[in-house]
Formats: sequence, C-alpha cells, structure tokens
Amino acid sequence: MTAPKVYGFDTGFVCACRGWTSLRPEDLGRLWEHYVLNELTAHLSPCSLRYWRDKQGHEVDFIWAATGRMPLAIECKWSARDFDPANLMVFSRAYPRHDLLVVTTDARPAFTRECAGRPVRFLTLDRLVERLKRG
Repeated sequence: MTAPKVYGFDTGFVCACRGWTSLRPEDLGRLWEHYVLNELTAHLSPCSLRYWRDKQGHEVDFIWAATGRMPLAIECKWSARDFDPANLMVFSRAYPRHDLLVVTTDARPAFTRECAGRPVRFLTLDRLVERLKRG
C-alpha cells in the first residue's frame, strides 16, 4: 500500500513543520503546489480534485474530474522552465483523452508546448481557476 499524499493549507505551517526559516529556490515548487490546492478548494468543489500516482512512482499533482466534464491533468510548477514532462507523459499514455495543463507563476501570456506529440497548456493560477469555473 502506498502512503497518501498530505497537503498543508497554511504554507506558513508547512514551512514551520519542515524547519524552514528561509526559502531556497527548490522550496518554492513545493509551497506552490500547496498554494494552488488551497486556491482551487477556495474557488471550486474540492470533491472534483484527485491525485494520481502509478505503481512505478510517477505522479501528477492534480486531476480535475468534475461531473459531466472531461478530466484535466494539472501539474504545478513555480516556473515554466522547471517543467519536466516525464510524469505527465506517462499519465497521458494511460489516459490519452485528458487535457494536460501546467499551472505556473510565469505563463503570461498563456502558451502551449508540444510534448511527445501532445499539447501541454501552460497558464497562471488565476487563468486555471477561470477555466475550471467555466468548464
């Protein structure tokens, strides 16, 4: 059995639990994922959010699975340059009909990048929330 993924809705608490008194660049991505989850649950139904991990340990941060809508795979990256498509592509091979999104702080304007023949849409958190609200 695999361990569940645990999120902290208070990023200050997350920092305190980890003993972080100052942030390193590699910490920003971890905190960003917690912040994205916090914003999504504030604006949308948290019942529609899932997490995906296969037996080999490949992970996708969130799967948005609202009733009656095509599910979306969402990766959280502090910066678009930090995106490694490997896990999202493993997911994409298993679930080829899902749209692939990367929510990042620097996707202004939003853009699309091809990864292994699949379009991956990069957008900011406010644009992600807007997209999920309208369907």
